[in-house]
Amino acid sequence: MTKTFVNRRLHSLLGVVPIGLFLIEHLVANATAAGGPEKFNETVALINKLPFVLFLEIVFIWLPILFHAIYGVYIAFQAKNTLPRYGYFRNWMFYLQRVTGLIAFVYIAWHVWETRVQAAFGQPVDFNMMANILSSPLMVVFYVIGVLSTVFHFSNGLWSFAVSWGIAIGPRAQRHMTYVSLVVFILLSIVGLMAIFSFVTV
Repeated sequence: MTKTFVNRRLHSLLGVVPIGLFLIEHLVANATAAGGPEKFNETVALINKLPFVLFLEIVFIWLPILFHAIYGVYIAFQAKNTLPRYGYFRNWMFYLQRVTGLIAFVYIAWHVWETRVQAAFGQPVDFNMMANILSSPLMVVFYVIGVLSTVFHFSNGLWSFAVSWGIAIGPRAQRHMTYVSLVVFILLSIVGLMAIFSFVTV
């Protein structure tokens, strides 16, 4: 068992657990903004009241994301894309997985800077913070692209995870997994976009 094999398996696993689960939780929590500022602020306060929240974030969110992101960038630049020669569906998914991974890397880093880092400097993470961030049309576009790229990267990554871990074996199972990935992408995209536009005040 080579180091590369172990790193790739760990990279794949972390992309689903815990990162994927955190993505779902984060999108759903942000979507509570559709219920108004008070509902969103209550959700944030509830999360911040969890015991050992900082420890949990570091161990189960930030360290896994850091490893997945850094190793993912390495994989993206090491991968040999065959898209110009072979334009079939799975090659497109392979190519888009790398592209959206790089976009997600930039988006998540910026989002963390605008929220968690600013919170460390004393600025509260609440509805007003997100409304101020998304008061610029350019930031709305950036967040839409970032969220959709992150959701696609996770959804399509579920297919790769199922195949590499022996869950989806054979063409039929892999085709079914493609449909599962598509449904996950559509549902999470709706939740993510609803969250973004809930902060946009006209």
